[in-house]
Amino acid sequence: MIFARKVWHLLVGIKDGLSLIFLLLFFALLYAVLTARPSPAMVKEGALLLELDGIVVEERTEIDPFALLLSGAAPTGEYPVRELVRALDAAADDERIGSVVLDLTRFMGGGQVHLQEIGGALDRVRAAEKPVLTYAVAYADDGMMLAAHASEVWLDPMGGASITGPGGNRLYYGELLDRLNVNARVYKVGEYKSAVEPYLRSDMSDAARENYEALYGALWEEWQANVLKARPGTDIARVTQNPAEWLQANGGDFATAALRAGLVDKLGNRAQFGARVAEISGEDEWSELPGAFAHTELDPWLADNPLEETGDRIGVVTVAGTIVDGDAGPGTAGGDRISRILDEALDEELQGLVIRVDSPGGSALASEEIRRAVLRHKARGIPVAVSMANVAASGGYWVATPADRIFAEPESITGSIGIFAVIPTFEEAASSIGVSSDGVKTTVLSGQPDLIAGFPPEVDAILQSTIEDGYNDFIARVSQSRGLSARAVDRIGQGRVWDGGTARQIGLVDQYGGLDDALAWVAAKAGLTGDDWHPVFLGAEEGTYDALLRTMFMPAEVRGPAIDSFALLAGRQDVLIARLQSDLERLTGTRGMQAYCLECPAPRRAATPGRLEGGWLQLLARMLS
Repeated sequence: MIFARKVWHLLVGIKDGLSLIFLLLFFALLYAVLTARPSPAMVKEGALLLELDGIVVEERTEIDPFALLLSGAAPTGEYPVRELVRALDAAADDERIGSVVLDLTRFMGGGQVHLQEIGGALDRVRAAEKPVLTYAVAYADDGMMLAAHASEVWLDPMGGASITGPGGNRLYYGELLDRLNVNARVYKVGEYKSAVEPYLRSDMSDAARENYEALYGALWEEWQANVLKARPGTDIARVTQNPAEWLQANGGDFATAALRAGLVDKLGNRAQFGARVAEISGEDEWSELPGAFAHTELDPWLADNPLEETGDRIGVVTVAGTIVDGDAGPGTAGGDRISRILDEALDEELQGLVIRVDSPGGSALASEEIRRAVLRHKARGIPVAVSMANVAASGGYWVATPADRIFAEPESITGSIGIFAVIPTFEEAASSIGVSSDGVKTTVLSGQPDLIAGFPPEVDAILQSTIEDGYNDFIARVSQSRGLSARAVDRIGQGRVWDGGTARQIGLVDQYGGLDDALAWVAAKAGLTGDDWHPVFLGAEEGTYDALLRTMFMPAEVRGPAIDSFALLAGRQDVLIARLQSDLERLTGTRGMQAYCLECPAPRRAATPGRLEGGWLQLLARMLS
């Protein structure tokens, strides 16, 4: 009995201990929920400090708590471009803000269109006679594009600045797959649809090279024009044409070389930079740290400057990231999710609709689902416009076809009108290790798809015909939307990718402009005047749950290491690994017909999207059953 009593007391003690632990966790969680959202009370006079510790995106990726816990690392910071522009425009008009400070020591980049939009907002701050100052340990192309719009560009003496321009190599697996006896069966339409070339070749085709040279050449010209307009004294030619000679002429000192080439204005450490900001906007009375200055951070500033919600409503739906089947997103364009958001908005009495696209495409089926949902709004007689961000190609252009008017920037990437699918079969690999297959068939399609025995000619013919039919559907939608003949669309289609300037000339785009221009056009077409309307970003509400995870795993006081010149170069490794994973997934993953632009720069994402729902196995089963 004494032993049993001791065991009982032990169990009661464990129970009480666990109850206390869970009670403490509950109150900790409750406190975190109550403090997850920033307060306008945190706004104070001084500088607006934008610490861009991550990437600029069109739409913030929803955090997956399980992936977050398994990774053991904090997620990359994401900064929606419209939030940054709104913050800067509010700062330009608010007397409490004396300057704007961009801390780019951990900046990882953004799309060219997004950076140009932020640059325009920085110009408006300077036009309000408020200085803009930037600081970094290393500037690359994206950081330099933002810094060009600053009044003072500071660089750490241990750092540097370099310009590489768009472009680079990609991986080709044709010879590897031959050695592994893997048959990558490719079904496509489009001479320029080079998305499938890596699985067939060991180098770039002439057609793909021609397309890449034209596209990246146009983007490079736009980048140079934008930077030189904002910062005329920059010697881009010397920095890019003879980089080794330029650096050697400055004794190998990257920082001094950047200063003499006009890339930066001043060299100094963080404390010296902070002291300079304090001269302009005042010292931080609550901090004794070297270089502390009075400032307000982004989140409380946005909380103090909410979007106006007066007058009629114009809906904005965002199609950002790869277009996939299912409910994926935000940050990935799940076709079911976006079409549901649009359908739920049918009863909201919207006076117009803008589709904001920043996507290289993806699933043709999901793209069509989104297009149909847009058409249901258009059937109500409201004006519909498309605003293209960095990329609106292939499936991203497919969802744009219902629009009454398409807006794009010269740096936007669009087109890529084409369809493809890739299916690997392993008949040669199986034969090489002594594996064969045999059986009884009632028709030529019995047992298909058979990835081990391979496909008979009839299956190849069926799949190619399906792809060609999908391409014809794509052509028909573009033809009807743009008022062009099918033959004319086919000439500018064939999977070819266009920059926004050329796309406007050939009729794929109506006019230059950003999201605000598209909204203004829709408002005018709807008969709305002045400020008697406001945009409503459909499905963009960030819940407390997501905000809580960001607060818990991305606290402001915990910063990653600064990114220097070598870290910027090493970061290219991560891009290469991500591309390798994406290529492997594209070959082995279960995907259906793809209207995807692999020629386009990869979407800026902080996390790799999950495996697509549905896919070519299900597609084959449906077609052949």
